[in-house]
Amino acid sequence: MNSDLFNSVIGLREWVALPDLGVVGLRAKIDTGASTSTLHATEISEFERGGQRWVRFHAHLGTLVQRRHRCEAPLLTRKTIKSSTGHVQTRYVIRTTLALGGSAWLVELTLTCRKTMRYRMLLGSKALIDGSWLVDPSKSYIQDKPQILTLGAQ
Repeated sequence: MNSDLFNSVIGLREWVALPDLGVVGLRAKIDTGASTSTLHATEISEFERGGQRWVRFHAHLGTLVQRRHRCEAPLLTRKTIKSSTGHVQTRYVIRTTLALGGSAWLVELTLTCRKTMRYRMLLGSKALIDGSWLVDPSKSYIQDKPQILTLGAQ
């Protein structure tokens, strides 16, 4: 198998990091049926910094052991999302660096409460396309846990 192709394959679940937010050790479910990626966030509030709109929130990182991390990011936009159950919700959207395996790239994330979901993050098809990943749904955790990468370290 071509080693470049092998390095671009991910499983149904992978470890990711969001280095710009200081988030490491986050399990993400790969969801090719969702176009948008989502992060479990609570206590979301909008504020202004330097004439720009920002959001402040708690990112929730664990399922069995609850871990929260306070984050701030520039607000990209708000987006109306229709869930698989038909529920419509307006969510805040941020753009941040996502690290997976040995790669890092910019992704858009919607922020919403996912407390009833098993995975605190969904990685949707737009992020997969931007990262040039292929998904093998028969496998999980193919890639190594990412080190804290920034876009300049690729």
